[in-house]
Amino acid sequence: MSSIKKVVLAYSGGLDTSAIVPWLKENYGCEVIAFVADVGQGAEELEGVEAKAIASGASECYVVDLKDEMVSDYIYPTLKTGSIYEGTYLLGTSMARPIIAKAQVEIARKVGADALSHGCTGKGNDQVRFESCFAALAPDLKVIAPWREWDLSSRESLLDYLAERDIPCSASATKIYSRDANAWHISHEGGELEDPWCEPSEQVWTWTNSPEQAPDKAEHVTLSVVEGEVVAVNGEELKPYDCLVKLNDIASPHGVGRVDIVENRLVGMKSRGCYETPGGTVIMAALQAIDELVLDKASRKWKEVLGGEFSHLVYDGRWFTPLKDSILAGAEALSTLATGEVVLKLYKGQVTAVQKKSPNSLYSEDFATFGEDDVYDQSHAEGFIRLFSLASRISALAKK
Repeated sequence: MSSIKKVVLAYSGGLDTSAIVPWLKENYGCEVIAFVADVGQGAEELEGVEAKAIASGASECYVVDLKDEMVSDYIYPTLKTGSIYEGTYLLGTSMARPIIAKAQVEIARKVGADALSHGCTGKGNDQVRFESCFAALAPDLKVIAPWREWDLSSRESLLDYLAERDIPCSASATKIYSRDANAWHISHEGGELEDPWCEPSEQVWTWTNSPEQAPDKAEHVTLSVVEGEVVAVNGEELKPYDCLVKLNDIASPHGVGRVDIVENRLVGMKSRGCYETPGGTVIMAALQAIDELVLDKASRKWKEVLGGEFSHLVYDGRWFTPLKDSILAGAEALSTLATGEVVLKLYKGQVTAVQKKSPNSLYSEDFATFGEDDVYDQSHAEGFIRLFSLASRISALAKK
């Protein structure tokens, strides 16, 4: 007999978690409490989710609003590091996982649960992300991962399982894409995307226009940045979440933020995914533009190192670690200079910083000009070049 009495399940209302509720009850003989994280996936996704959970067999369902906290305490700090996983992916799914896991643990403590459960597959990254967070925050709680235990191996088998128990589910065998959405992005996997030679059809994309369908006229948007954080859009001061929502609305019609990549999963395999991150792409472009002005060469190089390391940390689910605190401390130090204003042009899938200024700018037209100046003696460059290339000169002479 199972010793598990009460489980808190990270529940979405989708096919997998709808099946997990009765499966946990049948196989562990336990009470199941559903936990739903509102991370900005949209009202349509959350509509009726509590009723679905109860209809699936959950005794309770908690819907927790995490939108503001996710953007302020997880996304904005990550942006300060400049993290982009493998040069392309803006970490939309990855950044949401630690706050969801943390809130799930808090619900488990509140209701006195002795186990946690999730619907992540045994092939994916999310199982590692969730369970690494659980290990850091609640090592005493057992973790149940049904996809690593049950014999339900396909979408069809899950649908049959629910049908046999008269449990309603909006999923169907014709819904071929696996999607994950939050305020920052939406991801798409499965279907024709499993073949890297197959161009995504327009039915893949759900948030953004294609560049071909985008307006023929460019739109300019102004972002105000204070110490590495966007605080206003077009002169309107907004909290972080509202900045993101507003920029999503502005950038989506212009087809900004679409990427189609094959990435390295943490578990060892490669996967192909399409991501839409409209507002986030605009924010990242603005922050990069400010960095161009305020960071010297050595500082920018160091930030590239920090960003690269942090992208892997977030992707791999190591948020609640001393390493995270250390890297963020370095990024915060550099971000004290990152204040200014950027005007970005949105056009046919592209976002370009066309105007930028900062009170901390190191750019000096007096020094950089191609015209006549009286602040830079070009003859000084000869000595600099001779010393800079001295090792190469010595090496070449030694070979003679």
